[in-house]
Amino acid sequence: MTSSTPQTFVLAGGCFWCLDAVYRRVRGVQGVRSVYTGGHTDHPDYESVCSGTTGHAEAVEVTFDPSVVPADVILDLFFTGHDPTTLNRQGYDVGTQYRSAMFPADDEQRHLFEAAISRAQTLFDDPVVTTIEPLGPVHEAEDFHQDFYGNQPFNGYCQVIINPKLAKVRQHYAVWLND
Repeated sequence: MTSSTPQTFVLAGGCFWCLDAVYRRVRGVQGVRSVYTGGHTDHPDYESVCSGTTGHAEAVEVTFDPSVVPADVILDLFFTGHDPTTLNRQGYDVGTQYRSAMFPADDEQRHLFEAAISRAQTLFDDPVVTTIEPLGPVHEAEDFHQDFYGNQPFNGYCQVIINPKLAKVRQHYAVWLND
């Protein structure tokens, strides 16, 4: 994946607002959508996903130019932007909709995701619980959830939860960021 042909990854790591905020700051990222995926209902919405009955995860769909930002950087940012060692939980957000999961579109992505999990495991004392799940239908989340941090940077959740994650990303990946 080193050509300039755009690539798209679907990744779940807690509340989609957090990963959305991370990836919107990365050079070479051409688009980020907050989505629901990995479940068994046809028309999920925030309320139904939060009920825990749909099987869907809050996720982001990240489209990027691999000639500007390598796939490995996109994936390593994923493991920096959330805690992949907590099962079905990110901080105060608890439930299967907040699971750490990767949804490969093909075998090449599956191999990239497996390698990224192996790299991440060397960085954490606890086991990485990120799963690799089949990529099924991807459902765009409501408009309110798109670029939530960009639209509401002074929201309490953004200040308390997202800002520290962005600071950590800046500390380790400044060379790859727009800001």
